[in-house]
Amino acid sequence: MSSQGLGGGIGVTSGFTRLCKGLAVVLISGHVILHVFPSFISYLALIPARTIPFAWNLITAGYVEQHVIGVILSTIGLLFIGRLLEPVWGSKEFLKFIFVVNFLTSVCVFVTAIAMYYITTQENYLYTPLSGFHGVLAGFLVGIKQMFPDQDISPLKIKAKWIASLFLLPCIAVCFIVPESAPYLPTILFGTYTSWIYLRYLQKKPETNLRGDPSDEFSFSTFFPKFLRPVIDPIASIFGRLLCGRSEASTDAKGYMLGGGGAALPGSDPAEASRRRERGARALEERLAAERLAAGASNEDHLSHKDAAENV
Repeated sequence: MSSQGLGGGIGVTSGFTRLCKGLAVVLISGHVILHVFPSFISYLALIPARTIPFAWNLITAGYVEQHVIGVILSTIGLLFIGRLLEPVWGSKEFLKFIFVVNFLTSVCVFVTAIAMYYITTQENYLYTPLSGFHGVLAGFLVGIKQMFPDQDISPLKIKAKWIASLFLLPCIAVCFIVPESAPYLPTILFGTYTSWIYLRYLQKKPETNLRGDPSDEFSFSTFFPKFLRPVIDPIASIFGRLLCGRSEASTDAKGYMLGGGGAALPGSDPAEASRRRERGARALEERLAAERLAAGASNEDHLSHKDAAENV
């Protein structure tokens, strides 16, 4: 693989997909609508006390940014990460991932807000408008971890498999330092977890009819330092059974088993998960090579025009 890694050797504005550009327009338009019609926040953002009967908030909230900085960060993240993941997953699967992670994250945030209200009796949990694309952005980082785990993130010089974890740590720290940012944390945490659930158990590959990624390299404990993994693994397996009705098989089995039944789940081949990552790495390498070739051709064309002008 190229030593340039993710983010290296790519034109700053080249390679953005049509789907990502369209979604960026949606994010920008949502912010403009709120800016022009502030009252629309009651209908578009997730306000737990009003989610019933405004249940569509569970979908629309993820595409509405309330602040300019949120629009900028979300748009940049969507365009740059999307051009890595969409060519590997395909446009349909990429869009499905965004929709599913956004919806599941909103549901989890809604349930958490209701629970916090009953625990604390503080009404701000019910009436604070919650919205933004940051849950899906956190999910994208999980996708990067899955597809390009050993790629270097330029110029940070860290492996892509750590990028999701390193994103969560400062987010948690900032919430303690700046309490006003605390409402964003549940969306980021649930965006990370629900995207892992989807990619680990549910994502289907049409070309192989396989579902999920059962590889050890993508287990939930790999988001944590090694010394914590003996504690994390049992907890993760419990949540996996509760949420998906599945338990991970032993390391020797290298697959999934039906909870308590001992029957192997179809389409859960760790070797296929490894092949998917290899295909993703090859797709990245091919795109980097194509963009370097295009950049070289552009430079040669520029130099030829310059020489012709000088000769004249």
